[in-house]
Order: sequence, then C-alpha cells, then structure tokens
Amino acid sequence: MTYVITEPCIGVKDASCVAVCPVDCIYSTDEAEMYYINPDECIDCGACEPECPVNAIFAEDEVPPDQVRFIQINADYFRDK
Repeated sequence: MTYVITEPCIGVKDASCVAVCPVDCIYSTDEAEMYYINPDECIDCGACEPECPVNAIFAEDEVPPDQVRFIQINADYFRDK
C-alpha cells in the first residue's frame, strides 16, 4: 500500500507534505499542477496525511470513490519519467 495525492491538491501545491516526508518520496515540477507520491518509495508512514491543508492525501485503500483515478495518475507520473 502507498499514500495517494488526490484532486484537492491541484492548483494548491502547499508543500507541507514534502517537508515532513522522511523518505522524500513526494515530487512535482514547476509545470505540474499538483504533487505526486512515488508508490515505489513510499513507506506508508502517514506523516504527510495530517499535514495537507486541503485533505488531498489518503492511504491507497481509503481514497474516496470519486478520487480513485488518482491512484493511477500518481503511478503514471513516475512511469513517464
């Protein structure tokens, strides 16, 4: 399991989650409209979840039904790199 960043992050990119990640698995670029969690690097510690000011981060098995597509969106971000 991993954590997933969902739609509320789009356009916000607060970076509070990045600051607390112990393994630096949260990425973005200046051009990207949100942050992404690398599923291969995430250690499932959950430190990022409470830090998100827009409640965009969920454990993979707790992603709201209307946000499930972001599991694949996060994975695809790293596949395309």
